[in-house]
Amino acid sequence: MHPFEYARATDADQAVAVVTADPHASFLAGGTTQLDLMKDGVLHPERLIDITRLPLGGITHTDSAIQVGALTTMEELAADPVVGERLPFVREALLLGASTQLRNMATIGGNLLQRARCRYFRDPTVPACNKRNPGSGCAAITGIQRMHAILGTSDHCIALHASDVAVPLTALDAIVHIQSMDGSRPIPLTQFYLPPGDTPHIENVLRHGELITAVEIPLLPEGARSHYLKVRDRVSYEFALTSAGVALVIEEGVIQEARVALGGVGTIPWRAWDAEDILQGAHANSDSFRSAAEAAVEGARPLPGTAFKVELAKRTLVRTLETVAGALS
Repeated sequence: MHPFEYARATDADQAVAVVTADPHASFLAGGTTQLDLMKDGVLHPERLIDITRLPLGGITHTDSAIQVGALTTMEELAADPVVGERLPFVREALLLGASTQLRNMATIGGNLLQRARCRYFRDPTVPACNKRNPGSGCAAITGIQRMHAILGTSDHCIALHASDVAVPLTALDAIVHIQSMDGSRPIPLTQFYLPPGDTPHIENVLRHGELITAVEIPLLPEGARSHYLKVRDRVSYEFALTSAGVALVIEEGVIQEARVALGGVGTIPWRAWDAEDILQGAHANSDSFRSAAEAAVEGARPLPGTAFKVELAKRTLVRTLETVAGALS
């Protein structure tokens, strides 16, 4: 690990000002991914600004949403009774996302910002990685592809977005609150992440020095049911091959509202808008579910090592829809 300067922030304004003024500075929260990448020689911040003592934790409730401080841990959010009652697929994604030890360290803001799990990105001895070295190429395209994306990819990057909880949060139209030197601004999570295109090193809309302070999560309507299904190589904590976060409102066998997002397949948490359009107003049956699954992966660009994910993603979504519809019957 390269040497770095450590400082503890006393308030959010100070933290933002310090990091904004120093292009080699970074915020430090739970550090469950960041410190690993520093040890591996992938990240080289010259100054870390510790924000863990700032008053950016906690959960507040209204009739229609919860406001989650960015420093709230995954475990704290999973244990919230309103999340368990009104947002069960968020709780499921949190519990499936990491071990108890990690959930007690990792923050919600940090989870949304976790870097790609691509083995080539995380190995600095591999020269071809457009995320680490823009313009150097993408070793994954000709390398081992199994844990990579099939949606939102480009000729410059196929790295997968690894967050579990970002999947249901994307389906819910969660809003990220950001503080900068210019004040605060809200960004819908569906607009927060950027597909790689020809700039894979730019992963989201955050500018240097901007700080996530909270995430606003709308509650599902009364009577809605939801489920998060994660398919992986082993039952123990592992990243998703495919996953699906689904919420439905069904009345007399007809779907009145559908929210669908996929994980394990996209370079960003993947909102399946076309699948939602098919489900809206459709009967809750296998034909509708399969049609929605076909639409959800329309436009996929698999490589030989990821071709299996196309059908697996469809089956994952169908099974999730069946589980939710069965809970409503």
